[in-house]
Amino acid sequence: MGLLDKLAVWLRLKRREVNVLCLGLDNSGKSTIINRLKPASAQADDILPTIGFSVEKFFTSRLSFMVFDMSGQGRYRNLWENYYKDAHAIIFVIDCGDKLRIVVAKQELETLLIHPDIKDRQIPMLFFANKMDLSDVLSSTTVSQMLGLDNIKDKPWHIWNQSLTY
Repeated sequence: MGLLDKLAVWLRLKRREVNVLCLGLDNSGKSTIINRLKPASAQADDILPTIGFSVEKFFTSRLSFMVFDMSGQGRYRNLWENYYKDAHAIIFVIDCGDKLRIVVAKQELETLLIHPDIKDRQIPMLFFANKMDLSDVLSSTTVSQMLGLDNIKDKPWHIWNQSLTY
């Protein structure tokens, strides 16, 4: 099973066409993760920080994914909410090596979860505990506890604790 098919299973996606928001703080690895979803022949060698947002489209035998790579820089995070209404799933990327900003990630997650376009929806969420290949990182269990993921009762969610390295 390919990564996109695993993603569909984790996010419990049943639609044929899926809009996915990829959110997280700047430098968490969102663009790299999205790049790795592409076929090997289409993957970029150099990943640049996203300014604003970018859109990638992927296909599996069953699904069509439209993935919105949203900039995580502080001045762009307010743009995220413009895309909530049309989102079918959310990938929230956490840099497990960035221990100081896990509190900021939690604040952004809490803001996301109480937004009117998200709050009352059963929108599936994948929490991507990224950069696990680095030394001295937070475990996915610790990240889950620090973000309060066990408090999310009204949405299906999964935490994935692997890095997509080259």
